[in-house]
Amino acid sequence: MLEANGVSNNDFVDSSGSLTDKEERAGKHIEMAAEIEDRSEITKDIEKTMLEDDSDAKSDTQDGGTRAWLQVLGSFLVFSNIWGPALAYGAFESFYEITYLPSTSASALSWVGTTANFLLIFGGILTGPLFDMGFFRTMLLIGALIETLAVFLLSLCTKYWQVLLTQGIMLGIGCCFLYMPGLALVGLSFKKHRAAALACATSGAPIGAIVFTLVFQQLITPLGFVNTVRVVGYIILGFYLISFPLLLWGVQNIGDMSVGAPRKLFDAKAFLGLPFVLYTLCSALSLGMSSSAANLGIIVTQATSIVGRLLTGYVAGKIGNITQWIICAKGSGILCIGWIGVQQTWAYYFIFALFGIFSGPLLSLPPSAFPLVCPDPKFIGTRLGMASAIGACASLVGSPTAGALEGLGGNTFLGPQTSCGLCMIIGGCTLIILWGILVRRGAGNKFI
Repeated sequence: MLEANGVSNNDFVDSSGSLTDKEERAGKHIEMAAEIEDRSEITKDIEKTMLEDDSDAKSDTQDGGTRAWLQVLGSFLVFSNIWGPALAYGAFESFYEITYLPSTSASALSWVGTTANFLLIFGGILTGPLFDMGFFRTMLLIGALIETLAVFLLSLCTKYWQVLLTQGIMLGIGCCFLYMPGLALVGLSFKKHRAAALACATSGAPIGAIVFTLVFQQLITPLGFVNTVRVVGYIILGFYLISFPLLLWGVQNIGDMSVGAPRKLFDAKAFLGLPFVLYTLCSALSLGMSSSAANLGIIVTQATSIVGRLLTGYVAGKIGNITQWIICAKGSGILCIGWIGVQQTWAYYFIFALFGIFSGPLLSLPPSAFPLVCPDPKFIGTRLGMASAIGACASLVGSPTAGALEGLGGNTFLGPQTSCGLCMIIGGCTLIILWGILVRRGAGNKFI
């Protein structure tokens, strides 16, 4: 019957065989697809594991370790160089007023120190974006060169305008290139212990102030002005030769910063955020206070400020940076008001010892707290520079304002004592508002 219909048995077998081959080939394709899918899943697992390992490694390198603490040591020496001469200017100013430049008024001489401080801090608005772009090595080298050259040129100065140009303008410009890398490189190396690391690094400022003050006072009589200033210059140069390898050798903590990436010098959107505005205001009040009181009991104040910086760095993980900032600001203000009633010598030094403990952390706590105000690391340099630049205005006018208020009410220091105390207390109250806003926005728990 099959043959009658034109279909033979062989044709049926061939047709069945063809279908079987197709099924086999289809089965092989399915098996190959399944194998490829399995390999793809394995590859994804491997890539995921590698990314997790890279993330863990990156986290490890950016949260302490031997290399990071060597950077802290290098930053300590840099801060000794950039803040030491600035805070020790009182010794230079006394020598200028009495011996070296007696025809120049005390008010004019005070502008040398305040100009250097202003340029040091105000320069952050220019150097912050440079740091964000990855030029931190160039910034450190240029800043060190300018500062060292300024000190050696100072030894040749004999007139007021020359001192203002070298020790005021040139020194301030050189130090402004060093300020941001010294802070930010350490901040990028730590997460959990960032406050402690910054406290150790910024402790170089009072150490430098003590060293340069003592060096100048002890050598000015036997060596004279020219050779004494050159000794200071060689000390600064030696500190840089030690600190730069510690800061730059094998550094890997620059995050996603890339050379050539455009960055803003001024980010107007920052002022739309209330936390940034409050932070800037508090920072300005702190800087204005510190500048006006820097020449009073400088050795005692700077020595005890080291204790305050290290203590706040140690307990930062427990009670937070902004909480400590509030305590230190209010404590400094209360001590300034309490200074009004001091009449005995021992009480005078006791007040300034306590003032050093409370006011010392006001240099290290604001940068430690800034990541809460600006959580985007790409704009930390720009916005921190903006806040520092605005705060620099208080540093510029702090000492002249305190001098203008001297003699108010028949008491030589009643005006500076009252104004400084009120500024710090108001700043502490403003910080409480900032603290409340950040807590409500979920920046952390109540201890931030």
